[in-house]
Amino acid sequence: MPRISVQEAVFDLAAESAALSAGRDDIGGIASFVGICRADDGIAAMVLEHYPGMTEKALAAIAAEAERRWPLTGCTIIHRVGRLEPGAPIVLVLTASAHRSAALESCAFLIDWLKTGAPFWKREEFADGTSRWVEARAEDEAATSRW
Repeated sequence: MPRISVQEAVFDLAAESAALSAGRDDIGGIASFVGICRADDGIAAMVLEHYPGMTEKALAAIAAEAERRWPLTGCTIIHRVGRLEPGAPIVLVLTASAHRSAALESCAFLIDWLKTGAPFWKREEFADGTSRWVEARAEDEAATSRW
């Protein structure tokens, strides 16, 4: 059963990795991805909004697909919401498996699918007080289609 959390609070990579592997002797590798808020084009902050309940259900469905495709022994997805400034962690994906290839591939799959299939609304705020909603990018759709 994957651990799914949508939260405002910062996550702790080491603590989450330890929790995923605690008391387990069937894990041969844990793959991780941490997404960080960038300061591209003068962004002062990124605001992420979501619809509670719907978002967690969508993340769980994406995680279930990864578990169907790879022999995972654990999976964690944490996605932050709220106002995040450059340098702040946004998303954490951890996958565990007996073999590294399954952990690495499923982690890449999850982050690609989260980028396009997770129902988050993102607004960029700029230092001059303006803002704009982030639209889907063709390169993100292309990355998802490879799976």
